[in-house]
Amino acid sequence: MSTDFSITKVLSVLTPPPVVLSPEYDGLEFRWKMFTFRPALFQQELFYVLAIALYVAWYYVGRSSNFERATSWFDAHFSLYEDQFSKPVQKGGLTKDGHSDFFVFSTGRRALSSLHTVFKLRPRHDLLQYAYQIIRGAVELHLNYVDELELDLTFQDGVSIPDTVWAIVAKSEIKGIRETRWDLSFTRTTEAAGLPSYVTVMSEFADVTENLLKPHGPLSLAKVLSDPAIQPYFRSLSLTDQPRTRPSAPIPGSQRKKHLILSLVAPPTSDSAATVPLVQAFLQLADVIAGVGGWGIGKGPGHQGMGLNACLRPETKTKLKAVREKVEKEIKDDAGKEQREEAEAEKAAAKKKAETERLSKLSAAEQKKTLEREKKKALRKTQGKLKAR
Repeated sequence: MSTDFSITKVLSVLTPPPVVLSPEYDGLEFRWKMFTFRPALFQQELFYVLAIALYVAWYYVGRSSNFERATSWFDAHFSLYEDQFSKPVQKGGLTKDGHSDFFVFSTGRRALSSLHTVFKLRPRHDLLQYAYQIIRGAVELHLNYVDELELDLTFQDGVSIPDTVWAIVAKSEIKGIRETRWDLSFTRTTEAAGLPSYVTVMSEFADVTENLLKPHGPLSLAKVLSDPAIQPYFRSLSLTDQPRTRPSAPIPGSQRKKHLILSLVAPPTSDSAATVPLVQAFLQLADVIAGVGGWGIGKGPGHQGMGLNACLRPETKTKLKAVREKVEKEIKDDAGKEQREEAEAEKAAAKKKAETERLSKLSAAEQKKTLEREKKKALRKTQGKLKAR
């Protein structure tokens, strides 16, 4: 009996109280056996359900939109990748990391180690984050949230590529790219004849610019960039031998990778093929720089031309080398200074710890005398500094 009573007591506590239906209710009502549903009593809950449904629908639509944008662009350019690389895509094809990041790894091309094609699209699947970007972009006008697409070519070790940093950058991207690309701090911003007005050149020396912007057979960067269909999507094109962020220690020249990087705004699915001519020119420029594949400075297809490194004037190479030696010395000095400061801080901490341990072993009176002496000593030092000023 006691057990039955305990179970009954527990069930009585857990059982919710009966719903009291007001007899004055005269609205819409649904009844089925013991259940009664009165919609007018759940007005707030209706908004909650609609909000959740909207969020879920936004998630699926945004996820699908990003995936379609990435796959549509790559499908439009796949034939070009297939012509240019023996392994145009990794196993499994276009790979996604979450619902806004996608990438493709291509390899198998003369003078090139690899090509990383990376999409960093806006978080369309996340309503709150997407709304945050819109609001912040409207308040802080210098922020420009876009669908980023980057093609990063890495040259093979041993290929003669000059130690230089050079770029063509859309003028709207100048401020942002200087803040995010330490390597471009090596350059000066200049105008170049023949280029469209919406871009500018960032170069260490004019010799590099002259050699890269001159026509090379049918390749003309000025002509490609002047295409109105490409302008909305072009952000920057850069050749660099330096890391994007300032290293904490000098990087030996033999360990520095040479990159040719094309940065774009990912086109919408309706205009995916617009950047095909630019990507083709980008790959041709890599051959021109390396002097391989029938391309080279001053030569057209069918002739083995010279790479960029062979065409730079000796004084340009000397200046480029001097700049890097200076930067490496500054980085080395800063690293040494930081190490010395850390060592001094550790030494001071150890000294303070030892002093604390010594004081703890003294009597209360001796501790008081020692602290008073230290206080007077510190006061004399402060007064001495004030007099010296």
